Amino acid sequence: MTIEATTAETRSYNWRRITRHPSLMEYNRLVMLVAVVNIAVFIAGLQEGRWFAETGFALGAIADMALINLSLGILIRQQRVVNALFWLATRIPTSWPLWLRWGAGKVFHFGGLHSSSTVSGTIWFGFLLFAMVANRIEGAALPSDQTLALSGAMVSLMVLLIVTAQGGFRARHHNTFEKVHRFVGWTVLGLFWAQTVSITQDTGGILMETPAFWMLCLITLSIVSPWLSLKRVKVDVVKPSNHAVLAKFDYGDTPFPGSSNAISHTPFGEYHAFANIPSPKETGYRLAISRAGDWTGDFIENPPSHVWVKGITTSGVARIEVLFKKVVYVGTGSGIGPIVPHLLAGDVPNKVIWSTRNPRKTYGDAFVDEIEASTENPVIWDTDSQGKPDLTALTLKAVEESGAEAVIVISNQKLTRKLVHDMESLGIPAYGAIWDS
Repeated sequence: MTIEATTAETRSYNWRRITRHPSLMEYNRLVMLVAVVNIAVFIAGLQEGRWFAETGFALGAIADMALINLSLGILIRQQRVVNALFWLATRIPTSWPLWLRWGAGKVFHFGGLHSSSTVSGTIWFGFLLFAMVANRIEGAALPSDQTLALSGAMVSLMVLLIVTAQGGFRARHHNTFEKVHRFVGWTVLGLFWAQTVSITQDTGGILMETPAFWMLCLITLSIVSPWLSLKRVKVDVVKPSNHAVLAKFDYGDTPFPGSSNAISHTPFGEYHAFANIPSPKETGYRLAISRAGDWTGDFIENPPSHVWVKGITTSGVARIEVLFKKVVYVGTGSGIGPIVPHLLAGDVPNKVIWSTRNPRKTYGDAFVDEIEASTENPVIWDTDSQGKPDLTALTLKAVEESGAEAVIVISNQKLTRKLVHDMESLGIPAYGAIWDS
């Protein structure tokens, strides 16, 4: 399909191009909020003497701040908590003001709380270790050598987690990041339990009467719960081309549109999350998997008969479509996968723009026919024959012609951020993945 589109005037400088810049996105605002709150609490504690006791540092007050931050950082990423956040955000009716729905749609930026709280918690634990050592140097009998050793090991491993979670390292060494995050994270949890027990023994307290015990129970349940639903399931793979496959699952779970599941070849191996493609007329769901690295390449070249599925179906960015009366979906390549279930469900009127190489050859006639039958006049741009499109211009034209209130982008990081920024600079709510995990 060929479409004439003029270049959108999005490069003129205005206040929105600054306030809606990716560096100021809601994720980063949450990071700054947590940092500011922690700094304010620390300064207030210095002024009030909260961090000091008669004989040295007040370890209990410092430990409380470490526990609060770390608990928030872990629990906010728990799958059931994520689904609850999306459920709450999407309760807002479309009759409410657009600016409020625009903000509610940014619910998927909750990862800013995860990263900032875990970093803040690590800093507080570092402060706690420093305070413990300082008290011992000043002649205090407690904490014990055992508590000091456990605390030192815990802080060291938490720093390792933070270093390996940085964007650059994570992008270049994703497999290493995932293994470190999982196995070192479990080790830190074990050390946290051991430290709590050791501190309780030092103080002569009762473990079950300490707030740390109950919070650790909640954290442990949060971390363990996805693994309790681990299962090996059958998968049927349709391979329309060497670039992409459609994986079909039917093991008793029919997920909702706007959700994802994580799959792996082995139970404790490398997990990859893909958007689910359920059909209103069928049980189960499909995943569209395109070649984007070693793992996906191997999946396409050597389609497995079974894979492992971990955790529960989890809400994703496109789940927020219900906040708007009409949306424009923009997808590139296999980014059409997360969009298709919304077209099939038809809960929200939409306009679709899909840019990909030779769509019928790459994804098969049946898949393209399904898209064309599910939405009115989709713009399917064949990059092999038409070249790369000006997606900003196409999107702006689609918004103006359809009267859509928002744009949802499923593409690579560079294009997603550009298109979201371009649209929001023009006062159009726009959403796309933020690559925070």
